[in-house]
Amino acid sequence: MKDLQQKIRSFTDVSDSDREFALQFYKKEIFKKGTYLLQPGVFINTFYFIKKGCVSYYMIEEGNTQVMEFFTEGDFFTDLFAYIQETPSDAYLEVLEDTIAYTIYKKDVEKIFEHSHQLERFGRLSMQKAFINNFQRVFQLKNLSNQERYVRLLERRPSLFQRVPQYLIASYLGLTPVGLSKIRKRISTK
Repeated sequence: MKDLQQKIRSFTDVSDSDREFALQFYKKEIFKKGTYLLQPGVFINTFYFIKKGCVSYYMIEEGNTQVMEFFTEGDFFTDLFAYIQETPSDAYLEVLEDTIAYTIYKKDVEKIFEHSHQLERFGRLSMQKAFINNFQRVFQLKNLSNQERYVRLLERRPSLFQRVPQYLIASYLGLTPVGLSKIRKRISTK
């Protein structure tokens, strides 16, 4: 739970008693590779924090997989839209490698927020960070070239290239596997 405690502290100064109050609601779970934490048509009332592992967040549109994000160590995640709106999800959350995560239910999140202003602040700031990450991702897809998106991912999250199948990375970058291969070849010959 030390990772989770540090993550909470990274957003705001929470007293030890408030942090302990919050941590009692998190449950450590182990998910095997290939497990679906969420599928379309299902309501999600769980938030996750990854201690170790990797999870893919994607949709299938017109038969094509569109990866929206990869969550790894230190990430909080859920299908934020479905979670907040309390509607069935349109997405998948699939475990890409054996994963250890801390889970918390929405009803317990609400208890935590009601308990402490600082914990509520932590929740607001972490949601804002998720929103900004989504906005940046859309901006990159619209405004950066294929090669610029590839290079940026390689610089910021190099471990993904050893952990995630290349076809999923291609999807995340808005490319075909062949397009990704061409970019990699072009860069390696420079």
